[in-house]
Amino acid sequence: MTNTEGSPASPLTRKASQPLAQQLAQRFAERIQQRLLLPGARLPSVRECARHHGVSPYTVVAAYDQLLAGGLLEARKQRGFFVRDKHVSTSTWQAKAQPQQPVPVDATALIRGMFQADAKRAPGLGTLPAEWLDLPMLQGAMRQVLKAGSGSEELALHYGEPAGDARLRKALGLRLADLGIPCPPEQIVTTVGATHALDLITRTVLQPGDAVLVDDPGWAIEFARLTHAGMRLLPVPRGANGPDLAVMERLIEQHRPRMYVTVSVLHNPTGNSLSLANAHQILKLAEQGDFQIVEDDTYAFLAPNHAPRLSALDGLRRTIYVSGFSKILTPAWRVGYLAASPAWVDKLTNLKLLSSLTTSPLLERAVAHCLEQGQLRRHAERVLTLLDAARQRSMKLAEAAGCRFVAPPQGLFGWVDVGMDTEKLAQIMMDEGWLTAPGMLFSASRQSSTLMRINFATAQDAQFWRRLQTLRSAAV
Repeated sequence: MTNTEGSPASPLTRKASQPLAQQLAQRFAERIQQRLLLPGARLPSVRECARHHGVSPYTVVAAYDQLLAGGLLEARKQRGFFVRDKHVSTSTWQAKAQPQQPVPVDATALIRGMFQADAKRAPGLGTLPAEWLDLPMLQGAMRQVLKAGSGSEELALHYGEPAGDARLRKALGLRLADLGIPCPPEQIVTTVGATHALDLITRTVLQPGDAVLVDDPGWAIEFARLTHAGMRLLPVPRGANGPDLAVMERLIEQHRPRMYVTVSVLHNPTGNSLSLANAHQILKLAEQGDFQIVEDDTYAFLAPNHAPRLSALDGLRRTIYVSGFSKILTPAWRVGYLAASPAWVDKLTNLKLLSSLTTSPLLERAVAHCLEQGQLRRHAERVLTLLDAARQRSMKLAEAAGCRFVAPPQGLFGWVDVGMDTEKLAQIMMDEGWLTAPGMLFSASRQSSTLMRINFATAQDAQFWRRLQTLRSAAV
């Protein structure tokens, strides 16, 4: 198992005070509660688990029996053991099974793992490695913001403006113009990262029970966020040029969705971008079906400015544009924003005030400085050079290991077919200290898959690919 720093789990030991079966049950219980094993995931067979952990099949049966008794697993006849869709809390299971070893109940453990893992052992990481980021640029921007006589007292000692720092919104207006999206500062609202923007839009536009079109594959956190808000997900297969329009049209007719959430450029996890023809058809369907489109352009700085964007074609009439800086600047500066029509901006700003009061004026002014001085543009150019080289190396390693890219490699992520169940692979790799991103994470219906997402920037370790090749060979 991997902790949030990416280190391997301690092996089962016969010298511990706990019996081996209890240690093994504890390990699986932690993964289930931290959502490293999602509901519906299949556990290894008894023999497979026994061989992997170096214990007897009887020990594995005893561990699985504990988890069954605690309500974390269900046994399906002739199929194996699966994580229950609805299970008791860790504290309840602990009280029954091992009260002396409390397990943290933390549904966001997976997210923390993705952001905090050691990039050298995290081919499934969601961000750039820290050594690619420009710390001197960040430090210089903050010094400039805090410099005496620059208005730093006003920024540091008071709430920010409700819609966000005026200088940042002006700089963002110029940035959007470069992308072909006409948008004055008055139609821009800053947020605590892009995820906050998506949440504000969901709570402003939708009501519990509304149907929402989503790309499949797509990002698990967005699926979970919408489901938690009470929405009905309508998965649309995502292909090389965008969503399957025939499926989308059928879903629109049957369910009358209120919204479509998509990453049109450098889609996560496939890396594909929307074609111009597909984009026009989506806008026609949105007009006919009377639903809003939310365009998440999180990877904007890694993509060409001229890439087709729905918001540019639509002029923010039926689209709401979302982006942020965590993928290019630093995950630590939670600065995001949305751009919308005047009809939505006031409502979104009011909800922002209710949910977070205001956003950080210091961080927003520092981001504005990076944009105004061209520092962020130059940094992005350096990152793209590094990413191009990393992509070529990662592709060669993956193909040498017998893996196949099912989408043309571009952007930060690659969508790879490894030829074996990647949920099973992820469990094995976790024990060895590797953080991977199995295909099930990106399935709206949590389907098992032989696909996984790799981060080209963090998937350049030949040791990882050699180990994966060995596991593939053993699985064939």
